[in-house]
Amino acid sequence: MKKIVITAAYAFFLNVTMQAQQGNFTIVKNNKGADLGYSPESGIKILTVNGKKFKDLNKNGKLDKYEDWRLSPDERAKDLASKMSVEQIAGLMLYSRHQALPAGVSGYNAGTYNGKIFPESNAKTSDLTDQQKAFLKEDNLRHVLITSVQTPETAALWNNNMQAFVEGIGLGIPSNTSTDPRHTANVTSEFNAGAGGTISMWPDGLGMASTFDPKIVEQFGQIAAKEYRALGIATALSPQIDLGSEPRWYRISMTFGESPALTRDMGRAYIDGFQTSYGKDEIKEGWGYKSVNAMVKHWPSGGAEEGGRDGHWAYGKFAVYPGNNLQQHIDPFINGAFKLKGKTSKASAVMPYYTITFGQDKKYNENVANGYSKYIITDLLRDKYGYDGVVCTDWLVTGDEGKTPNLFAGKPWGVENLSINDRHYRAIIAGVDQFGGNNDKMPVLAAYDMGVKEFGESFMRARFERSAVRLLKNIFRVGLFENPYLNVEETKAVVGNPEFMKAGYEAQLKSVVLLKNKVAVLPLKEKKTVFIPKIYTASTKDWWGVASQPKLEYPVNLELVKKYYNVTEDPSKADFAIVFVTSPQSLEGGYDLKDRQNGSNGYVPISLQYGTYTATEARAKSIAAGDQVIDPTIKDRTYKNKTVTAANTMDLRTILDTKDMMNGKPVIVSVTASKPMIFNEFEKQVDGIVLNFGVSSQAVLDIISGKTEPSGLLPVQMPANMETVEKQFEDVPYDMIPHKDSEGNVYDFAYGLNWKGVIKDARTEIYKKQ
Repeated sequence: MKKIVITAAYAFFLNVTMQAQQGNFTIVKNNKGADLGYSPESGIKILTVNGKKFKDLNKNGKLDKYEDWRLSPDERAKDLASKMSVEQIAGLMLYSRHQALPAGVSGYNAGTYNGKIFPESNAKTSDLTDQQKAFLKEDNLRHVLITSVQTPETAALWNNNMQAFVEGIGLGIPSNTSTDPRHTANVTSEFNAGAGGTISMWPDGLGMASTFDPKIVEQFGQIAAKEYRALGIATALSPQIDLGSEPRWYRISMTFGESPALTRDMGRAYIDGFQTSYGKDEIKEGWGYKSVNAMVKHWPSGGAEEGGRDGHWAYGKFAVYPGNNLQQHIDPFINGAFKLKGKTSKASAVMPYYTITFGQDKKYNENVANGYSKYIITDLLRDKYGYDGVVCTDWLVTGDEGKTPNLFAGKPWGVENLSINDRHYRAIIAGVDQFGGNNDKMPVLAAYDMGVKEFGESFMRARFERSAVRLLKNIFRVGLFENPYLNVEETKAVVGNPEFMKAGYEAQLKSVVLLKNKVAVLPLKEKKTVFIPKIYTASTKDWWGVASQPKLEYPVNLELVKKYYNVTEDPSKADFAIVFVTSPQSLEGGYDLKDRQNGSNGYVPISLQYGTYTATEARAKSIAAGDQVIDPTIKDRTYKNKTVTAANTMDLRTILDTKDMMNGKPVIVSVTASKPMIFNEFEKQVDGIVLNFGVSSQAVLDIISGKTEPSGLLPVQMPANMETVEKQFEDVPYDMIPHKDSEGNVYDFAYGLNWKGVIKDARTEIYKKQ
């Protein structure tokens, strides 16, 4: 390699080739090469070799392989990993806890600015918090998860501040910022073509699945990737391709439903859309400046949760397989996420779920959470299916669990008795590369020392470098080493622009499912008079156990409704009624602490009906049980013969009361569903049912009023009753008796109506039950 000399003439040349100055960074152009963005405040210099410019990230005055944008991501990653200290690699293996911009005053996303909470500080919304500076510098963390941002401009400026901060540290490794899905529509929102800076709004999970159109999902991925990169986000903690075979599981709303084939195709399209860059944006092999790494979840699927309980809590730590059907859950990963049509080939990262994949480890005969299972991570994912991308745990799997099974805390399922350090070591040996929700490098370093004692220094150094290479490749591929900075004006122009908002709204419309249309009562043309009852919402608890206030209010913006119809509070003056409800909501999520305190085991049913339900047909004995720390005496998690009532049972009462008040005039029910539900409690009493999975009220009204013809199809079965729900197997799709309505239609997978009747088209043929 030629010796590089920075001459006065070259320094002058650099100055005249600076193309843009954006606050704290500078852009340097290369002729037929990568544009370089750097912060003069970081102390790095620009080198030239054979007329090409490069960033001297480690400030050693020479061009190292990892600084050479002409080389492959693999070659650069291996070079950089070899130069990193164990402490630096340990930091790379961390994934931050949730960060809000600006930081919250209290709770999980709290932070301070020079020791003060944001409202009491003089900080800008884009400033780094004390905590962020600490984990970026002291812990060498380079993967940050952001949540709420005040504005796109705030996100862009924060990104630039953060990237400038890390650019001047050590080897100059940029941050790979990520997000959970953030494009979901607000059900009370109105479509806004101007967007006002808001990100475009699309269906999520079951809503997207109900379009039965992978092309829409790929279009979403392409648009969302542009918006993500404009916000400084280079990794999506999505898609969620767990097979939605257990109808009571609350996270079924975020899946693509219960069809392995539909889930496979939707997942593949989603990842292709997110990861692929085109034209001038492409760097190599489909990766580039508009690419977003997709962290597909949750390997090997969390959709078979026993009784519908969820692994975020100790009461839901087990996924069970009474149908011996794990392979069908794995299929969307190995034949979808890992076999893309696009040039990026496969999802760049995988997240195992919290759950213990109960009884499926036939090699080591262990029942430990997926992130701790060598069988699940190494034997299956790595060796059998050849996956060599990043494996990142779900958040807080190494933390200690709460004192009772219903508390939201750490989730060390199956290794509860191990120390936090031991858990990190156990996960690393199982094959994990990264720890979600951990800002502290010390347990990772402790795990390294354990490995040195057991296997020797060279083994553990090689093991750490292997993870480092995987993690670094995902940063190199998307061009962050060359330019991680954002032009704020471009950010404001891209995020939520009218074109993207329109595409998202069209997808919302295509996701709405017309279930019932008695005597073709729909569409109901505009300017008729409608009665809309208020809805009582009981107090419920969020993930952290905080109770909401009960309320009685209109479930939809009446000003929006008035753009379609005249609105009256007097049913006798109305031509028809629309009752806006949500699907039945579980009050306890499958575990009731009061039940445990009263001497029982604490486990209660999750009901899919509004009315009071007693689980007479439930399993007499649970498949999985056992908690080494909290409640070791509980050997059975059955809830047979126990009784629950949905938190929103008043929704049913409102439907039936409205039917009486309307005195024979049409009653339409608009259901916003988060999972399958029982329709036999009210279906025969109403004239029309319009189902959505969390889209805007305007999209629903466009269907009801006939502005748009419905085309959505059910991505899951709607069960006839709770008896069939109890008798189905958690791991088997399509194994319930579906509801049959008064018109003779069966609410089975792929069912839906348009104005002519039951939809039969190419989609229903391709994705028919198999």
